[in-house]
Amino acid sequence: MSVRIRLRRINSKSSGRDNFRIVVTDRQNPRDSKFIEEIGCYDPNKQPASITIKKERYDYWVSKGAQPSDTVASLYKKVK
Repeated sequence: MSVRIRLRRINSKSSGRDNFRIVVTDRQNPRDSKFIEEIGCYDPNKQPASITIKKERYDYWVSKGAQPSDTVASLYKKVK
């Protein structure tokens, strides 16, 4: 199983209020389907954008071979 750390949309696209969860999921799963674990959230609507990531869980999954998406990796650098 190939594991990815990526964003999952939790609000509808038409609402204009995008909110995302940072989740660990199988690479083949669609964006908004089932996931293994939720490790954070991202709200780009706030000024400044609200980012929370459980750093110990992020590091755990990366040590187990999970690959973060480009967006999640850049968000993690901002929090770190």
